[in-house]
Amino acid sequence: MNRADTSAPAAPERRLRLLSCNILAGASVQRYHEYVTRSINAVLPGRSKLDNLDRLAEVLPQFDVIGLQEADAGSLRSGFLNQTRYLAEAAGMPFWSHQPNRPMARLAHSANGLISRLEPSSVLDYPLPSRIPGRGALLARFGEGPDALAVMIAHLSLSAPARAKQLGFIGEVMQDYRHAVLMGDLNTDLHSTEMKHLFAKSPLVPPERVTPTFPSWKPRRALDHILTSEAIQLDKVWALPQAFSDHLPLAAEIRLPGHVAPQPHRLRR
Repeated sequence: MNRADTSAPAAPERRLRLLSCNILAGASVQRYHEYVTRSINAVLPGRSKLDNLDRLAEVLPQFDVIGLQEADAGSLRSGFLNQTRYLAEAAGMPFWSHQPNRPMARLAHSANGLISRLEPSSVLDYPLPSRIPGRGALLARFGEGPDALAVMIAHLSLSAPARAKQLGFIGEVMQDYRHAVLMGDLNTDLHSTEMKHLFAKSPLVPPERVTPTFPSWKPRRALDHILTSEAIQLDKVWALPQAFSDHLPLAAEIRLPGHVAPQPHRLRR
Protein backbone atom coordinates (compact mmCIF):
# COMPACT_ATOMS: atom_id res chain seq x y z
CA MET A 1 0.00 0.00 0.00
CA ASN A 2 1.33 3.43 -0.92
CA ARG A 3 1.39 6.14 1.71
CA ALA A 4 -0.46 9.31 0.77
CA ASP A 5 1.64 12.45 0.51
CA THR A 6 0.41 14.65 3.38
CA SER A 7 3.17 17.23 3.14
CA ALA A 8 2.04 20.80 2.75
CA PRO A 9 2.11 22.17 -0.79
CA ALA A 10 4.90 24.56 -1.66
CA ALA A 11 4.03 28.16 -0.94
CA PRO A 12 3.10 30.08 -4.09
CA GLU A 13 5.68 32.51 -5.38
CA ARG A 14 5.23 35.87 -6.98
CA ARG A 15 7.45 37.20 -9.73
CA LEU A 16 8.17 40.89 -10.08
CA ARG A 17 10.12 42.72 -12.74
CA LEU A 18 12.06 45.77 -11.59
CA LEU A 19 13.67 48.61 -13.54
CA SER A 20 16.13 51.29 -12.42
CA CYS A 21 16.90 54.18 -14.74
CA ASN A 22 18.87 57.42 -14.46
CA ILE A 23 17.03 59.51 -17.06
CA LEU A 24 19.23 62.65 -16.99
CA ALA A 25 16.08 64.84 -16.98
CA GLY A 26 15.15 63.47 -20.40
CA ALA A 27 18.39 64.43 -22.12
CA SER A 28 20.15 62.03 -24.49
CA VAL A 29 23.95 61.87 -24.51
CA GLN A 30 25.69 59.65 -27.06
CA ARG A 31 29.35 60.67 -26.63
CA TYR A 32 31.45 62.28 -23.90
CA HIS A 33 31.93 65.50 -25.89
CA GLU A 34 28.17 66.00 -25.95
CA TYR A 35 28.27 66.87 -22.24
CA VAL A 36 29.91 70.08 -23.49
CA THR A 37 28.40 70.56 -26.95
CA ARG A 38 24.86 69.95 -25.68
CA SER A 39 25.29 71.60 -22.30
CA ILE A 40 22.57 74.11 -23.17
CA ASN A 41 20.12 71.16 -23.03
CA ALA A 42 20.83 70.86 -19.31
CA VAL A 43 18.93 74.08 -18.63
CA LEU A 44 16.47 74.40 -21.53
CA PRO A 45 13.42 72.30 -22.42
CA GLY A 46 13.01 70.80 -25.87
CA ARG A 47 10.94 68.48 -28.03
CA SER A 48 13.79 65.95 -28.03
CA LYS A 49 13.42 65.47 -24.27
CA LEU A 50 9.72 64.70 -24.58
CA ASP A 51 10.40 62.32 -27.47
CA ASN A 52 12.99 60.56 -25.31
CA LEU A 53 10.55 60.26 -22.41
CA ASP A 54 7.88 58.90 -24.77
CA ARG A 55 10.30 56.19 -25.95
CA LEU A 56 10.98 55.23 -22.35
CA ALA A 57 7.25 55.19 -21.52
CA GLU A 58 6.74 52.51 -24.18
CA VAL A 59 9.13 50.22 -22.26
CA LEU A 60 7.79 50.75 -18.74
CA PRO A 61 4.65 48.54 -18.93
CA GLN A 62 6.95 45.49 -19.06
CA PHE A 63 7.83 46.14 -15.40
CA ASP A 64 6.06 46.15 -12.05
CA VAL A 65 8.16 48.63 -10.05
CA ILE A 66 10.35 51.32 -11.65
CA GLY A 67 12.87 53.55 -9.89
CA LEU A 68 13.97 56.78 -11.55
CA GLN A 69 16.95 58.97 -10.79
CA GLU A 70 17.57 62.48 -12.14
CA ALA A 71 13.92 62.90 -13.06
CA ASP A 72 13.03 66.57 -13.16
CA ALA A 73 10.36 67.56 -10.65
CA GLY A 74 9.21 70.56 -12.71
CA SER A 75 11.65 73.31 -13.65
CA LEU A 76 12.82 75.27 -16.67
CA ARG A 77 14.86 72.43 -18.19
CA SER A 78 11.78 70.18 -18.36
CA GLY A 79 9.33 72.88 -19.39
CA PHE A 80 8.03 72.76 -15.77
CA LEU A 81 6.93 69.17 -16.32
CA ASN A 82 6.93 66.63 -13.51
CA GLN A 83 8.69 63.90 -15.46
CA THR A 84 7.82 61.06 -13.07
CA ARG A 85 4.13 61.82 -13.37
CA TYR A 86 4.42 62.25 -17.14
CA LEU A 87 6.09 58.85 -17.57
CA ALA A 88 3.58 57.10 -15.31
CA GLU A 89 0.61 58.53 -17.17
CA ALA A 90 2.12 57.97 -20.62
CA ALA A 91 2.87 54.34 -19.72
CA GLY A 92 -0.57 53.78 -18.17
CA MET A 93 0.93 52.84 -14.80
CA PRO A 94 -1.46 53.37 -11.86
CA PHE A 95 0.86 54.71 -9.15
CA TRP A 96 3.61 57.27 -9.04
CA SER A 97 5.45 59.21 -6.37
CA HIS A 98 8.60 61.30 -6.30
CA GLN A 99 11.16 62.80 -3.95
CA PRO A 100 12.32 66.24 -5.14
CA ASN A 101 15.82 67.23 -4.12
CA ARG A 102 18.66 69.58 -5.09
CA PRO A 103 16.62 72.51 -6.45
CA MET A 104 18.71 75.00 -8.46
CA ALA A 105 16.55 78.13 -8.46
CA ARG A 106 13.98 77.44 -11.20
CA LEU A 107 16.51 76.06 -13.67
CA ALA A 108 16.69 72.42 -12.54
CA HIS A 109 15.03 70.34 -9.84
CA SER A 110 16.18 66.71 -9.70
CA ALA A 111 14.10 63.98 -8.08
CA ASN A 112 14.04 60.30 -7.34
CA GLY A 113 10.90 58.78 -8.81
CA LEU A 114 8.76 55.72 -8.20
CA ILE A 115 6.37 54.28 -10.80
CA SER A 116 4.47 51.13 -9.93
CA ARG A 117 1.57 48.90 -10.86
CA LEU A 118 1.41 47.81 -7.20
CA GLU A 119 0.02 50.11 -4.53
CA PRO A 120 2.53 50.81 -1.75
CA SER A 121 1.20 50.83 1.78
CA SER A 122 3.53 53.76 2.46
CA VAL A 123 6.18 55.91 0.79
CA LEU A 124 8.88 57.47 2.97
CA ASP A 125 11.47 60.14 2.12
CA TYR A 126 14.90 60.05 3.74
CA PRO A 127 17.52 62.80 3.40
CA LEU A 128 20.96 61.27 2.92
CA PRO A 129 24.02 62.50 4.81
CA SER A 130 26.33 64.66 2.72
CA ARG A 131 28.57 67.69 3.15
CA ILE A 132 26.46 69.34 0.45
CA PRO A 133 22.80 68.64 1.33
CA GLY A 134 20.29 67.58 -1.28
CA ARG A 135 20.69 63.85 -1.82
CA GLY A 136 17.82 61.60 -0.76
CA ALA A 137 16.42 58.09 -0.79
CA LEU A 138 12.80 57.14 -1.42
CA LEU A 139 11.46 54.03 0.34
CA ALA A 140 8.27 52.32 -0.84
CA ARG A 141 6.78 49.63 1.40
CA PHE A 142 4.40 47.04 -0.02
CA GLY A 143 2.48 45.35 2.79
CA GLU A 144 2.88 45.65 6.54
CA GLY A 145 4.87 44.02 9.31
CA PRO A 146 7.65 41.44 8.86
CA ASP A 147 6.35 40.32 5.46
CA ALA A 148 6.48 43.78 3.88
CA LEU A 149 8.51 44.27 0.72
CA ALA A 150 10.71 47.37 1.02
CA VAL A 151 12.03 48.98 -2.18
CA MET A 152 14.48 51.88 -1.80
CA ILE A 153 15.46 54.15 -4.71
CA ALA A 154 18.58 56.29 -4.38
CA HIS A 155 21.07 58.40 -6.32
CA LEU A 156 24.34 58.66 -4.42
CA SER A 157 27.14 61.23 -4.39
CA LEU A 158 30.24 61.23 -6.58
CA SER A 159 32.50 61.48 -3.51
CA ALA A 160 33.55 58.15 -1.95
CA PRO A 161 33.47 59.49 1.66
CA ALA A 162 29.95 60.84 1.10
CA ARG A 163 28.82 57.56 -0.47
CA ALA A 164 30.21 55.63 2.50
CA LYS A 165 28.05 57.70 4.88
CA GLN A 166 25.02 57.39 2.61
CA LEU A 167 25.34 53.62 2.20
CA GLY A 168 25.90 53.29 5.94
CA PHE A 169 22.64 55.14 6.54
CA ILE A 170 20.81 53.06 3.93
CA GLY A 171 22.14 49.86 5.50
CA GLU A 172 20.73 50.85 8.87
CA VAL A 173 17.29 51.57 7.39
CA MET A 174 17.23 48.29 5.45
CA GLN A 175 18.10 46.26 8.54
CA ASP A 176 14.43 46.44 9.51
CA TYR A 177 13.24 44.54 6.41
CA ARG A 178 13.65 40.87 5.59
CA HIS A 179 12.46 41.40 2.01
CA ALA A 180 14.47 44.40 0.82
CA VAL A 181 15.52 45.88 -2.52
CA LEU A 182 17.90 48.77 -3.13
CA MET A 183 18.08 50.14 -6.65
CA GLY A 184 19.50 53.22 -8.26
CA ASP A 185 22.54 55.03 -9.55
CA LEU A 186 24.93 54.36 -6.67
CA ASN A 187 27.92 55.91 -8.49
CA THR A 188 30.24 53.10 -7.43
CA ASP A 189 31.05 49.57 -8.47
CA LEU A 190 30.08 46.43 -6.64
CA HIS A 191 33.49 45.79 -5.09
CA SER A 192 34.17 49.24 -3.63
CA THR A 193 34.92 49.63 0.06
CA GLU A 194 31.68 51.46 0.74
CA MET A 195 29.63 48.71 -0.94
CA LYS A 196 31.37 46.06 1.17
CA HIS A 197 30.35 48.00 4.27
CA LEU A 198 26.75 48.08 3.01
CA PHE A 199 26.66 44.31 2.60
CA ALA A 200 28.23 43.84 6.05
CA LYS A 201 25.59 45.84 7.92
CA SER A 202 22.39 45.16 5.95
CA PRO A 203 20.40 42.14 4.72
CA LEU A 204 21.38 42.99 1.13
CA VAL A 205 23.68 40.56 -0.67
CA PRO A 206 25.85 41.12 -3.78
CA PRO A 207 24.61 39.64 -7.07
CA GLU A 208 26.60 36.90 -8.74
CA ARG A 209 27.80 39.15 -11.55
CA VAL A 210 28.03 42.81 -12.44
CA THR A 211 26.17 44.44 -15.31
CA PRO A 212 27.85 47.49 -16.89
CA THR A 213 25.50 50.41 -17.58
CA PHE A 214 27.77 53.46 -18.06
CA PRO A 215 28.38 55.10 -20.43
CA SER A 216 25.29 54.04 -22.33
CA TRP A 217 27.01 54.13 -25.74
CA LYS A 218 29.82 51.79 -24.63
CA PRO A 219 29.10 50.41 -21.14
CA ARG A 220 32.22 49.72 -19.11
CA ARG A 221 31.22 50.54 -15.52
CA ALA A 222 28.53 49.05 -13.31
CA LEU A 223 27.33 52.17 -11.49
CA ASP A 224 23.64 51.24 -11.44
CA HIS A 225 22.54 48.41 -9.18
CA ILE A 226 19.51 46.37 -8.15
CA LEU A 227 20.42 44.70 -4.85
CA THR A 228 18.21 42.27 -2.96
CA SER A 229 18.15 40.68 0.47
CA GLU A 230 18.83 36.99 0.94
CA ALA A 231 15.13 36.24 1.42
CA ILE A 232 14.44 37.33 -2.18
CA GLN A 233 15.36 35.11 -5.13
CA LEU A 234 17.14 37.21 -7.76
CA ASP A 235 16.62 35.28 -10.98
CA LYS A 236 17.95 37.61 -13.63
CA VAL A 237 19.65 41.00 -14.04
CA TRP A 238 20.20 42.66 -17.39
CA ALA A 239 20.77 46.04 -19.01
CA LEU A 240 18.22 47.19 -21.54
CA PRO A 241 19.74 47.76 -24.99
CA GLN A 242 17.83 51.02 -25.46
CA ALA A 243 19.69 54.14 -24.31
CA PHE A 244 17.50 56.93 -22.91
CA SER A 245 20.31 58.90 -21.24
CA ASP A 246 24.01 58.45 -20.46
CA HIS A 247 23.12 55.33 -18.39
CA LEU A 248 21.50 52.16 -19.69
CA PRO A 249 18.41 51.14 -17.70
CA LEU A 250 19.04 48.16 -15.41
CA ALA A 251 16.35 45.47 -15.08
CA ALA A 252 15.85 42.53 -12.76
CA GLU A 253 13.39 39.72 -12.23
CA ILE A 254 12.83 38.56 -8.66
CA ARG A 255 10.81 35.86 -6.90
CA LEU A 256 9.35 36.21 -3.44
CA PRO A 257 6.63 34.45 -1.39
CA GLY A 258 3.18 35.18 -2.77
CA HIS A 259 1.96 36.81 0.44
CA VAL A 260 4.76 39.43 0.46
CA ALA A 261 3.79 41.63 -2.50
CA PRO A 262 0.14 42.73 -2.88
CA GLN A 263 -1.91 42.44 -6.02
CA PRO A 264 -2.08 45.38 -8.44
CA HIS A 265 -4.47 48.24 -7.56
CA ARG A 266 -5.76 51.19 -9.49
CA LEU A 267 -4.46 54.21 -7.64
CA ARG A 268 -2.71 57.36 -8.75
CA ARG A 269 -0.95 59.83 -6.48
